[in-house]
Amino acid sequence: MDASTDGIGLVGNPTQVQRVSDTELRVIRRFAAPARLVYKAWTTPALFVRWWMPSSLGIAILSCDMDVRTGGGYRLAFGDDAASAFVVHGRYLEVVPNQRIVWTNEEEADGAVTTVTFEEADGQTLLTYRDVYPSKAALETSRGAEEGLPEQFAQLDALLTAVET
Repeated sequence: MDASTDGIGLVGNPTQVQRVSDTELRVIRRFAAPARLVYKAWTTPALFVRWWMPSSLGIAILSCDMDVRTGGGYRLAFGDDAASAFVVHGRYLEVVPNQRIVWTNEEEADGAVTTVTFEEADGQTLLTYRDVYPSKAALETSRGAEEGLPEQFAQLDALLTAVET
């Protein structure tokens, strides 16, 4: 593997954000942690709330309910207080522990279906995050993942170094 590209262009820019098509966004990052630990950070509410919200926004996650299993659901509320909280919610369409999570984003009628995969090699995990929107317009109006995930993934990276393996 060429050190200048790290196989997928991640050297010097640990999070790679790509618009794959008019309706799909892909974000890739390699973490120096095993897949089981990265998966745990995605599926354990006490860990998830420590990295999911970009700290630069200055907004707290007020509640995090996750039933991470195929057919389960999630609900996150964030904001300054409960009265003004913004809620995101959806259902888990597919959950394969330590390998794959697929969920809906149902807070908007044209929300994306998100897929996260965890590929482990040599104790590291290549995480691929994909949002597939129902239309080009839906992707254009939803820039949160594209703008926020690099910071969120940096926060996840910091968490993973602090969490016991």
